[in-house]
Amino acid sequence: MFDGKSVLITGGTGSFGKKCVEVILRDHSPKRLIVFSRDELKQFEMAQRFSDTDHPCMRYFIGDVRDKERLYRAFRGVDYVIHAAAMKQVPTAEYNPTECIRTNISGAENIINVAADVGVSRVVALSTDKAVNPINLYGATKLCSDKLFVAANAYTGSQTIFSVVRYGNVMGSRGSVIPFFIKKRTEGEIPVTDPRMTRFWITLEEGVELVLRAFELSGGGEIFVPKIPSMNIMDLAAAIAPGVPTKVVGIRPGEKLHEMMITSEDSRNTMDVGDYYIIKPDSLVLKYKGTLDGIPVPENFAYSSDTNSSWLSVDELRATLKAQGFDVP
Repeated sequence: MFDGKSVLITGGTGSFGKKCVEVILRDHSPKRLIVFSRDELKQFEMAQRFSDTDHPCMRYFIGDVRDKERLYRAFRGVDYVIHAAAMKQVPTAEYNPTECIRTNISGAENIINVAADVGVSRVVALSTDKAVNPINLYGATKLCSDKLFVAANAYTGSQTIFSVVRYGNVMGSRGSVIPFFIKKRTEGEIPVTDPRMTRFWITLEEGVELVLRAFELSGGGEIFVPKIPSMNIMDLAAAIAPGVPTKVVGIRPGEKLHEMMITSEDSRNTMDVGDYYIIKPDSLVLKYKGTLDGIPVPENFAYSSDTNSSWLSVDELRATLKAQGFDVP
């Protein structure tokens, strides 16, 4: 699907963007693959790995999703947009709320309007489990972003197809607890927030593959949610630092004990399609035009990390971490 097409990734120098570029170059032959981000140093460093000499399709474009005029220039001739740019750090968002809103909400609105105006074929936006029943500003802004991208299929009046991919904690991404635990292992004590804490877990490769799959399947307005395993924070500590004592330090402000990706209220519009769930748009205005179908989930179904049917054991966590190149016993 991506062969001969122009693909642009906002926030393309982040963990997801780097892996996405790697996968697209490995498995596809795009006409252009554009990294759009605001950090020139990260673009320079990324260009050392993915140079336009080795990969003539590569383009590096400095810009900010807040800058609508810059997006108009960047989106010209683009077929597909992957929107990965966001302010993601929960404490930073709480201390700089207007900056988070401008990037995550106003930036999303800019992406939508410019894509519709210039005729981008498809846009897939990345979401997070923190957008579900949000208790912090980051999650609230991502919920707004999700709503904007779903509604965009109706209010833009364009042929552009907009959809959303939502998943949990990404193994190996920036801000992941894994490097932190590895560092603390050498200090002889692992700080954990709460022994009961659970999280959904996905690898970068799996996240990228789901996003690329969404381009093929989306009819407009869907939220794609993968079926992924949960893990307990104590099991993760044991996988990384067996025998090292832990210290309970308490849940941080804006943090949940468990994460959720589908609420019981969303169950009325949720279909089970095998490896993932699809939440169809619930709107009197947006008439769903997609052809995806599956088995309706049970009434009051909720997809939460603590009630998940799939779990990673200590051994499975350790094997997965080793496969991702982390230094674990």
